[in-house]
Amino acid sequence: MKNNLWNILKKELRELFRDKKSLAMMLVIPIFIPLLVIGMSALFESQTNMSVDEYNRIGFSYTLSEVEESLAKEMDIEVVAGTEDELADAYQKGDVDLYITKNANHYVIHSNGSDTSTYAASLMETYFNAYKESLQQKYLQNNNINADEILNIITVEQQVVEEENFFANYIKNYAFLFILMAITVSATYPATDTTAGERERGTLETLLTFPIKSRDIIVGKFLGVSVSSIITGLLSLALAVVSLIITKDMFSIYEGVDVMYSASSILYAIVVIVTYSFFISGLCIAIASTAKTFKEAQSALTPLTFISLFPGMIAFMIGITTTPLLAVIPFLNFTTIFTDITAGNANVLHIVLMMLSTIIYISIVLVYIIKQYKSEKVLFAK
Repeated sequence: MKNNLWNILKKELRELFRDKKSLAMMLVIPIFIPLLVIGMSALFESQTNMSVDEYNRIGFSYTLSEVEESLAKEMDIEVVAGTEDELADAYQKGDVDLYITKNANHYVIHSNGSDTSTYAASLMETYFNAYKESLQQKYLQNNNINADEILNIITVEQQVVEEENFFANYIKNYAFLFILMAITVSATYPATDTTAGERERGTLETLLTFPIKSRDIIVGKFLGVSVSSIITGLLSLALAVVSLIITKDMFSIYEGVDVMYSASSILYAIVVIVTYSFFISGLCIAIASTAKTFKEAQSALTPLTFISLFPGMIAFMIGITTTPLLAVIPFLNFTTIFTDITAGNANVLHIVLMMLSTIIYISIVLVYIIKQYKSEKVLFAK
């Protein structure tokens, strides 16, 4: 049995490393990880370091008071005067970044929610808060009331913990999600080729004529696809770490922040990657083995790519953390544990539950495939 299993595994690995498409899936896809990390870092950098000159053209449909003119000058606001219709037209043409209308003491900020107008709106909110405070101080002084005692009745201080950097956590989470997607894509082609592909070429029937048990054939194929997936996952993780080292020195948004994974985080990440590789490889083989042609198997496996990405994306966006129940739910458990690893909150119990549940799922999948390969009706149906 061991010799047969080893021979099947060697055959699968030999074909895997000889196939240019399989190698491309396994080695080329991880290259997108650095592009993702560097690209998102550059995007955040451009947004956070946007010059005020890029969004400070503000239209006013009314005459500014002396206080407002002084505030506009202090905040580098370029004042554009005009009627409401003129300013609306100027906004459509891009001549102003947004415009303000006034009715008595009611002010309306007109914008369309674009990136530039969002920054401009934030600028104007600061402007009106300062203007409101100036009017309040003047009113209190005119009524012989100490303005500081009223306006500064409480003080608020914001203290940002350097380790909890939004940009670093955001990018590391999405890098992890992309690693899972890369593993999934890497598993689909060899799983398809070793099942539906062999069936379509007629080599599967030849293989089954040898005195080898179906169990050895399936386990050998499963391990071969898993090796491909693990290589992709580990290479992707290595490139993600290298990318973070590069971006740390390239972008000012990470200045003074430790963006690197700790040694324990990398170890936990490797465990998740290996576990997920086994899981997705078994699932891909199970789905592809039911297809009659290579093309049919590819179509059946396509949804897995999205399933591997979107649950984690949603969980990250709404802030879901791992619980013992979530740790045993396929797909969601891998992504939530990755999120915990990024935040430095990895729980060994959750990782153990993930591994044990995955072993059970893989066992069920392999038993299902072995039964299919024992059925001639399923194997050779046209």
